[in-house]
Amino acid sequence: MTYCIGMLVDTGLVMLSDSRTNAGVDQVSTYRKMFTFVRPGERAMVLMSAGNLATTQAVVNLLTETKAAEPTEADDPGRTGSAATLLTADDMFDAARVVGSALREIYRRDAKALESQGHEFNASFILGGQIRGQLPRLFHIYSAGNFIEATTDTNYFQLGESKYGKPIIDRVISRSSSLSQAAKCALVSMDSTIRSNLSVGLPLDLAIIKRDECRLHTHLSIDGDNPYFSLIRRRWGEALQEVFSELPNPSW
Repeated sequence: MTYCIGMLVDTGLVMLSDSRTNAGVDQVSTYRKMFTFVRPGERAMVLMSAGNLATTQAVVNLLTETKAAEPTEADDPGRTGSAATLLTADDMFDAARVVGSALREIYRRDAKALESQGHEFNASFILGGQIRGQLPRLFHIYSAGNFIEATTDTNYFQLGESKYGKPIIDRVISRSSSLSQAAKCALVSMDSTIRSNLSVGLPLDLAIIKRDECRLHTHLSIDGDNPYFSLIRRRWGEALQEVFSELPNPSW
């Protein structure tokens, strides 16, 4: 399992992912699920993945190749021009199409083999970023290669084990929230998920893209020794206990 969250606010983007892919009594595996595509000052994009690890790795490898994932005539009749990649796409919508096309290419290659072994084709992505002269944008890309874009009303997307971390986001985050507030909320959301689900775990990858900088304003790995995340975990738990104790007991 996994948990990834991407938030779009007026001042930029916050992207956070865990790194656990398997968990059990005697087996814990760690793989990064965040990938960056950056030309500083010109564009900055962050891609996060969930689903079958072999499938998502194949898609990312295809995206990093020189001729990655140009939509074919069958995908987009009438499309012309040279092959697009995440580093050459004209806009973020085109970048989302590049990821979707890569997903369809891996599906054509692997889906039947997976089905013959009793496995479903399972992969999805969150793509967020900004290209110079344009607005920051955030997309959720599904296994079929289709996608939706974040809006004013729905300004975040989640992948994987989303239910434990969703309530805090819905209560406190809006498009007018600051990047610092969004990052804090994302970490609280992740902590709630880690506490409730063994299949989500450290270390975490955090990336922040500040509007109009077109670079990674922040990109760091967070483990159990990170002082700020340790503070968040402790203070949030204490605050919940305090608020709960202050609520009146029912009279019935």
